[in-house]
Amino acid sequence: MKDSYITVAKEHIFKQVIDRSVFIGHVKKTESEEEAREFIKEIKNKYSDATHNCSAYVQGMGGEHEFADDNGEPGGSAGKPILGVLRSKGLTNVTLVVTRYFGGKKLGVRGLIDAYGSTARLCLEEAGIKEEIVKEVIRIKCSYKDINRILYIIEKGQGEVVEKDYAQEILLAISIRLRDKDTLKDMLAGFAEILF
Repeated sequence: MKDSYITVAKEHIFKQVIDRSVFIGHVKKTESEEEAREFIKEIKNKYSDATHNCSAYVQGMGGEHEFADDNGEPGGSAGKPILGVLRSKGLTNVTLVVTRYFGGKKLGVRGLIDAYGSTARLCLEEAGIKEEIVKEVIRIKCSYKDINRILYIIEKGQGEVVEKDYAQEILLAISIRLRDKDTLKDMLAGFAEILF
C-alpha cells in the first residue's frame, strides 16, 4: 500500500529575465485537482496584466492526474516543459505556474521551451522537495489499568497520541502511518476497543 509521495517542500516564487522577457515561477503543494485549478486561477488574477500564465500540475498518490496549459504560447512550448520538470522530479500533489511578461524579443519555440523549463526547474530547486507521509487517525477506548501497556504499544507501533480524554474510561486519538494502521490495531486487540 502506497502511503507516501514526493512533493514540493514549500510554496515559492522564482523570477528570472531571459532576453528581456520576465519569467516568474510560482509553485505550491496542492491536495486536489480543484485546489490546483484554484491556485492557477489565483495566479492568473494576480498577474492579469502578464502576457501569459502557463501552468501544469500533477495530482494523486501515483501522479495519475496531470494537466498542462500553454495559455496562448505556441503548442507544447510552455505547459509541457513545466509538466516535464514536475515528472522528472517524481513529484505529485504540486502545481506550478510560470508567468511571462513579454520583453519585445521573440524567443522562438525552442527558446520558449528552454525558458519555461528552466524557470520551472529553478523554482523547484529553490522551493525544495520532501516526502509526505499519509497518516490516519484511529480512536480507541481503554481502561485505566491498561493505559501504560497501551501507550507502550502505540509507541512501539510508531503511532502518536494526538488527543486524550480521561473520563470514566480513557479515549485516545492516535495518528498512524497508513501502512502501519492494521498492525497497530492488531497489537491493541485485547487491550483496547477500536472505535473507528
